[in-house]
Amino acid sequence: MRTQSELESLFAEKPAAPRDRGRVDLLVVRLAPGRHLTPGRIEVSREHGLSGDRWGKGWSFRRDVDRQVTLMTTSVAELVCDGQPLHLPGDNLLVNLDLSVGSVGVGTRLRAGAAVLEITRKPHLGCKKFAARFGQGALDWVNDEQGRARRLRGVNCRVVVPGEVRVGDAVEVVSR
Repeated sequence: MRTQSELESLFAEKPAAPRDRGRVDLLVVRLAPGRHLTPGRIEVSREHGLSGDRWGKGWSFRRDVDRQVTLMTTSVAELVCDGQPLHLPGDNLLVNLDLSVGSVGVGTRLRAGAAVLEITRKPHLGCKKFAARFGQGALDWVNDEQGRARRLRGVNCRVVVPGEVRVGDAVEVVSR
């Protein structure tokens, strides 16, 4: 497990993620705590979030629509996972896109494949499970003031327009 300073140093060496248009690198369907599928494509709907995801079954956040779909920047996931499978953080979409507050604010709409998602006010923060999987250094890194501004842990979204999303699809800012 990496320390906060190691993560920050490695992050500084990574190329910046694009601000306007990137790609979907991984899809994650959370079946139950710690059990994930990584399909090549998935249907996204207002009723269920990602098809088969525990959010749609009411197991996650009591179906809070502001936490319907979660996104995390792939390069950050790579750093905290440190060789472990990238589905472990449990975010629905890993994307090559800058999710920082300065790039995409609350209400920003993103098109991922055919679906449109809107970033909500609910902060997406690391928790006890995150610390157990990746260490206290990773938790401190994503949750400190700078980590929150860069949204290292990612963002929560709600589904605005349903549609199919595939690994490799574009993810782009539709409106800020």
